[in-house]
Amino acid sequence: MWRNLLALRQISQRTISTASRRQLENRVREKQKLFQEDNGIPVYLKGGLMDALLYRVTMGISVFGTAYVVYQLLVASMPKKQK
Repeated sequence: MWRNLLALRQISQRTISTASRRQLENRVREKQKLFQEDNGIPVYLKGGLMDALLYRVTMGISVFGTAYVVYQLLVASMPKKQK
């Protein structure tokens, strides 16, 4: 147990570096040009194929969920038959 406490003390005394090991290229300007371009495409589809796919999946799930809720409300509103 004493070793664990000493190890924890050593770890806590080490300096923590916030510097990134790998510098990433800043592509904000490219993305701003893409999303601010007036080409008639809605902003939620300007990201390309993945945005279109995500939009369609989300809409499909929403439509299915709405239909299922309406069905369950109809089932709940009908009285059950007595045997």
